Formats: sequence, structure tokens, C-alpha cells
Amino acid sequence: MAAAGQLQTVRAEDVAHMGITEVLLHAPFIFRQYRKLVTSLKKQRPDIAVLIDFPDVNFRLAKHLRRLGVPVVWFVSPQLWAWKRRRLRWVQQRVDKMLVIFPFEESFYRERGVDAEFVGHPLAAQPQPHTSREDYAATHHLDPAKTWIALLPGSRWKELRANLPALHELAVRDLFASSAAHTTFDGSTTTQPQDPATHTRYEFLLPVASTIDRGRLEEFLSTLDAESLRYFVEDEEGEPLFIASVAHRPIRWPLLDAHASLPRLTLVPDAREALHHARASVVASGTATVLAAIAGNAFVVVYRVSALTFALAKKLVQYPEELAAPRDLEGNPPVAMVNLIAGRRIVPELLQGAFTAANVASELAPLLADSPQRAAQIAALADVRTRLLAPRTASAPASPIDRVAQTVLSLLAEPK
Repeated sequence: MAAAGQLQTVRAEDVAHMGITEVLLHAPFIFRQYRKLVTSLKKQRPDIAVLIDFPDVNFRLAKHLRRLGVPVVWFVSPQLWAWKRRRLRWVQQRVDKMLVIFPFEESFYRERGVDAEFVGHPLAAQPQPHTSREDYAATHHLDPAKTWIALLPGSRWKELRANLPALHELAVRDLFASSAAHTTFDGSTTTQPQDPATHTRYEFLLPVASTIDRGRLEEFLSTLDAESLRYFVEDEEGEPLFIASVAHRPIRWPLLDAHASLPRLTLVPDAREALHHARASVVASGTATVLAAIAGNAFVVVYRVSALTFALAKKLVQYPEELAAPRDLEGNPPVAMVNLIAGRRIVPELLQGAFTAANVASELAPLLADSPQRAAQIAALADVRTRLLAPRTASAPASPIDRVAQTVLSLLAEPK
């Protein structure tokens, strides 16, 4: 937008801080920037305002804009249909047009007196990656003969710390299973692979979100690797040994390098490419589930927060009647956006205590094989992908972003 001529009075990246301590530390600066923005609105009075997501700030800006008589368009709705329903009155009072990216949001707002339009999800309109599997493997030093699994633990550091350990353990389980499968015992002689890691069936792709520092992530993975070394022991001469079991007999075999024999999680820069090439994936609840659906990638949804946060969310999240969202046997509402769009649970959700490496492996197994479960999920994801695009009309552009632009221009053309 800056390249197109936008005057950046305040840059969002300068005031975007996460965590209680970080926000408190930068609160004076954030407040000054906010007042600077409000002052600029009063001095320059725009002809129209387009607010994008960011409800905690934009609700307040919408109030100032309404007082100035500036028409307000809001693109990417706050999830008022899930919680904080009391804010709905602010939308009714302060927003002239709500442009939503999920199909059920349009009827939710219209039933409550808000002029809303479903423009489609911007990610659904993007072309699929075109890199070949061979080129992708060469770029990231992957084995194209192995099955690739994408792991998306979240785009925030707090999410990553909560979700990645179980996904790392999933990779360790594969190491054990594959290594044991290649160890044989004929009654007198044990034949063992020199390096168990070379026999793993899968390679794990870990996209690094732009919000995550890669160096810090590598340090965290090293910590997880070190914790996994508890499965290794040393022989009498101090050489590392890997312990497993074959035919219920304890087996030990020497390793050239215990660290090198740990499962390898390959860091890659782009989640869309990883999902495009992976056989299946494990995805933390959030926007990444929409990415996986658009990619047509079979996946399992996982998530873990503090017990208090989960208990509060379970109590506070109340979906409206028009949104089909049946709770599971434990009383949990669905959290994956793809399940909300489909109106049923098309992808498994493993939340809180149910999110373990063993449970993920169990749910993931049929999605890796040519199974009825995999075929059914991929077909359901294709339907979700179709629903994420607004219906074509003769006058409306195909691109969601172009539809937003068209709406803004139409409002500007209306007589004052």
C-alpha cells in the first residue's frame, strides 16, 4: 500500500507487540502513536476508511470516524460470532459495510441488521505453488523417496512452545518404529542398522512463520533434541547406544553420532509450498487450517493452551444457532475453521490433553495411506475450498481483493 501511495502516519509493525510484559513496556509509545493517528484523521478527514481486522484498535478508530462522518468499511471481520458478542452493537453503530471472508459470516451479520457482503477468502484466490517435487527436494535437501509430513505448530512463539514438543515427539516415534523394523534377530544373531535415522519412513517439514525468529527456533529444536537423547545410553567404553525392542527382546546398537541419528525436522520458508508437497500435515488451529484446506492437504488439527485459558474459552465460546457446530463427547466446540465452514467435523481435532504424539500418530496414519478416510477428507476439503470463494457474477470481480476495491469505489461514488 505504501508503494501505491499510502501515507503511513503510523506503521502497524511499529506498535505490534505481543505478551503482557511487552505491551506494558511499550504502552506509552503505543498510546502516543494511536493519538497521532486520531489527530491525523481529524486534520485530514478521509473520504472513506477501510479498517482491516485488528478489532481492539479498529473499534476505537471506527468510533472517531463515525463522529467525523467518515464512511467505514471493515474488511476481515472480528469473530463476534464466536465470542465477545456484546461488541456487535459497535458494528451496528459504527460500520457502514462489513466485508467478510467466511461464507457463514454474511448471514450472521445480515440477520442482525448489519450490511455485510461475503467477498471470498484472499488466500483461496492465490495460485497453487508450481515448484516440482524434485526441485523442492533438491532445494531443501529432502529425500523424494520418503513420505513428507508438514508440521505447522503456530505462528506465535507462545503457540510454538506449546505445540512443537509433541510434534517433535511424533518424529521420534517414527525413528523408533522404523529402526526397530530394520533390526532382525534370528535366534542367535542380531542384525542392526548402523544409523537408525537413515531408515525413517518420513521426513518432516517445518515452515518458519515470518513472526518467528529462525535462530531462536533452531535453539528450541536443539533443546528438544537434547531431551530426546535420554533414549540413548553409553556402553562401557562411552560410545552411544540406541535402545529399542525387537520381538520383545531389548536390542542395543552402536551409533556413529547420536545427535546425527535424531529425527530431522527440515525448516522451510513457505507454509503453502510445504502443504502443497506434503502427503499430510499436522496443523495448529488458526489460519493455517484454511491454508491446508486450500492446498487440498489431508491434516489433523491440534492445539494446546493453559488449562485456565481453555476452560474459559470452552465456557465463553458460544456459536450462533445458524452456525452448525456440534460439540464433541467432551463438550468441546469445534475450533478448526474448516469444520465450521463445512458444518461438521471433517478433520480430527486433538485439543489439550488429547493432543499427544501417540494420538496424532493414530489420527494421521489413515491420512497417509490410500484409505477411505483420506479420500473422504480430501473431497470435503475441496468443498470447503469452493465455499471460500464468493459466487461469480457478471458485475463482480473474481478476486476477493478486487471485490473489496470495487465496494470502496462504489461507496465513494455515492452522493454525499
